[in-house]
Amino acid sequence: MALVAQIALVADPASALVSFDEVARVSAALQKQVVRDLEQYWDVRATVDAFARLSDVPAGYWPVIIRDDIERDSAGAHCDPQGQPMALVTAEPAMLWSLTASHEVLEMLVDPYGSRLVAGQSPKEDQGRVEFLVEVCDPVSSRDLAYTVNGIVVSDFYTPHYFDPVASAGVQYSYRGALTEPRQVLRGGYLTWHDPISGEWWQQSWFGKDLNIRKIGQIQPECGLRAAIDRISEKHRAQTQKQPSRRFPKHLTRARGAAEEASRAKAKQWHAHVEKIRAKAERP
Repeated sequence: MALVAQIALVADPASALVSFDEVARVSAALQKQVVRDLEQYWDVRATVDAFARLSDVPAGYWPVIIRDDIERDSAGAHCDPQGQPMALVTAEPAMLWSLTASHEVLEMLVDPYGSRLVAGQSPKEDQGRVEFLVEVCDPVSSRDLAYTVNGIVVSDFYTPHYFDPVASAGVQYSYRGALTEPRQVLRGGYLTWHDPISGEWWQQSWFGKDLNIRKIGQIQPECGLRAAIDRISEKHRAQTQKQPSRRFPKHLTRARGAAEEASRAKAKQWHAHVEKIRAKAERP
């Protein structure tokens, strides 16, 4: 049985964009996603807890830190001074930062140190067997593929079958089922691998109009391979992809609104029930 990883979700108390109440709601959704969705496919066990400030986080937790002044290029930082997992998230409106936080938490749990490789046949026709970097959210990272937990927007992810040698009927390649075959990359996503013969890294991405393969070259690991790959990938995305709309698909906004409405209704019922209990206790 896997050891229980402990993740701390914490925002800068001075943040103008993210409140602690919001951090608490997102952490509850991520905890539910990990236990209900991720654990059925990947051998992980974890808790995701909200903290008001970094000084409240106990030793042994892996922090996911949300700050207003984190640039997207800094998202490649994935370890602390002791080499333990951590992640930085740019503070944005709730539906944006919760998706990023989910992405980081899922990838942190499946590959804590950002260097897990799985062998398989290269998507590039003139290459043979290569080593894929395990990044469970990257091939399905488009917000169009996101879903909600408790009304909170979270990231889709692929299953271990993503690296199967051939496609099989009835196999779940990603949680939401958008992937229909192994090593598939959907719009907005990417897949990265190492060619052991040349020693170079390659990437298949769909940032622009078409799916394409490009050579990255040699990589010097920065606190794990994922940190270096993420930095290179986000730079390439910014150069290739036009500025995406900040709007989310309608089904996500509807789900968020419905969840908030249900929460308000339940809160009203609970308040009324508590008042009845309190009033009954006060009767002579």
